[in-house]
Amino acid sequence: MDLGIRGKRVLVTGASQGVGRATAMSFAREGCKVAVIARRREKLREVLEEMGGEKEGHSFYAVDLLEDGAPTTAIKELTANKQPFDVVVHNVGGTLQVRDPLSPMEEWCRVWRFNVGIAIEINGLVIPPMKARHWGRIIHISSIGAEFLQGSGPYAAAKVYLNAYTKILGRAVAPTGIVVSALMPGAFHAEGGHWDHARKTNPGMIEDFLRHHQAIGRLGSVEEISPFALFMASQWVTFATASVVPVDGGTM
Repeated sequence: MDLGIRGKRVLVTGASQGVGRATAMSFAREGCKVAVIARRREKLREVLEEMGGEKEGHSFYAVDLLEDGAPTTAIKELTANKQPFDVVVHNVGGTLQVRDPLSPMEEWCRVWRFNVGIAIEINGLVIPPMKARHWGRIIHISSIGAEFLQGSGPYAAAKVYLNAYTKILGRAVAPTGIVVSALMPGAFHAEGGHWDHARKTNPGMIEDFLRHHQAIGRLGSVEEISPFALFMASQWVTFATASVVPVDGGTM
């Protein structure tokens, strides 16, 4: 199937490992020019080289997007004297180890900014050029936790907000040729991720989780999630704006 995105300029945040890294690789293999953002410079260099390097039109930007003004600075520098982005995959997110529903408001806001606010700030910059070209794709990586509200309360609540924002934004820009969507991965294994740590420290907990909550009976893999981001960026999703798609192994 021709996805119709060869040569498109793609931004993937949180791309040093896990779903972000796998997604960046998928777009690079499809012939896109990929820019990756994360905090760890050396990890990003590895991703850049694996994608084919700057000679193939790829680039990286090392920054902590939680810092005030960092998302805006990153986008301005990545687009200076270059084409604007055609596709943006928002993969930054996590609990920030904030799990208690009685956590201070500042902690709730910090988790919200990590999972939603950064995306809102970036979208405000990348969408106007997409409108001018009547083409664009915005893909948010949410979580099935937004439906089941398990684990960290502040994280789950932020993902609920992200899903609602996806629908609101998607409807607003639908007439302009921009497709906005979100993917809701379930529990998956990625090196250095939550379930990787749990597998090493508390394998019994994983077994219990899989038995009671995962219909497929196993953790997913990043290779089972990243192709959905690729497809949601394709020429075939023009009727799917404001969609929120679960990719969760039958979470229950």
